[in-house]
Amino acid sequence: MVPEYRALLPGVLLAELDPDVRPARRTVRDWVVDVLAFLFSIIMVLVLMAASDEQGVTEGTLAIDALLGLACSVLLWGRRRWPVAVCLVIAIAGVYSVTSVGAAIIAFFTVAVHRRFPVAAATGVFGVAGGLVFPVLRPDWASSLFWVDVVWALVVTALILGWGMVVRARRQLVLSLRERAVRAESEQQLRVAQAQQMERARIAREMHDVLAHRISLLSLHAGALEFRPDAPPEEVAEAAGVIRHSAHQALQDLREVIGVLREGGDDDAPDRPQPTLADLPSLIEESRQAGMRVRLDREVPDLAAVPVGVGRNAYRIVQEGLTNARKHAGGSTVDVIVAGAAGSGLSVEVRNPWPVGRATSPAIPGAGTGLVGLTERAALAGGRLEHGRTASGDFRLWAWLPWPS
Repeated sequence: MVPEYRALLPGVLLAELDPDVRPARRTVRDWVVDVLAFLFSIIMVLVLMAASDEQGVTEGTLAIDALLGLACSVLLWGRRRWPVAVCLVIAIAGVYSVTSVGAAIIAFFTVAVHRRFPVAAATGVFGVAGGLVFPVLRPDWASSLFWVDVVWALVVTALILGWGMVVRARRQLVLSLRERAVRAESEQQLRVAQAQQMERARIAREMHDVLAHRISLLSLHAGALEFRPDAPPEEVAEAAGVIRHSAHQALQDLREVIGVLREGGDDDAPDRPQPTLADLPSLIEESRQAGMRVRLDREVPDLAAVPVGVGRNAYRIVQEGLTNARKHAGGSTVDVIVAGAAGSGLSVEVRNPWPVGRATSPAIPGAGTGLVGLTERAALAGGRLEHGRTASGDFRLWAWLPWPS
């Protein structure tokens, strides 16, 4: 049995299959069964004592027989912990004692239920062998035909063994079904946790892509105001308006992400529309308004014809490329190339000259995980992504995404 599921199952059921597992204490059902078994054994002692008295058994023999029967009845209280040992002791006592028959039946039935068939069968053979010795020690109870006693011993042992095996098989089935239910519930919880983790990772990627773009625009405009304090009022007002708009959008995006991550959020709330490749011209224009020099080479006639999932990934790659260009190559011209067709795939390229000399403005901090996230995004979409310095000295970010026909 798988260890992680054993701890979730009741000890009483585990004890049915594994001899090394002991329930910590008897349940109410166990107490009821044990009391009834003890009373049954005591009643058998009284009945067989009365029968022995009618057959003229001597008082000394009857007293020894009764004491052995009572002792075997008391031993039944330990049958759950030591079923085989208790059964063997009672079988030894049964070689002489008639009144121990009730205790012997219960003890052997317990072995048949709680132990595997080879162990139960060997215990039954031991009991039958003791039954063969009984007519020699107690001829007052022996049948006139020896083989009749042998047949009865075999039949009763086989019936008890078969009954015990049926009960054991049923309990094994119940335990197996319960274990499957526990495993299925645990696996379902694991799948839910994995789905939540994947969703949180997806949200984290979106947050990085969106907020990095917004905040880099804020930094760019704020830097322009800092280095040009004597700019005309119209330009200052325009830059301040862009800063206000970008800050508002960044706060809105951040509020939505936090709302999704917060436990107990409204799962039925509609998601904010995600950008597609048709929104790429707006992204380029937004970057141009921030002072970037961006050239767009669009070789796809209809950007809206690109599938939504492919277009969203392409949009995020271009967005991250522009953000990186603002961070590390401010003032340079950035080329954005979008090409491809249905069936052959969609390629996206963002290229800018490698920065030379000392930066003219403070560097925009970054976590350094943007390209890692883009690589993972492209791989999950079934594509590939490359980035690095080219032979001509440019920094090139290139990705290919599958575009089904």
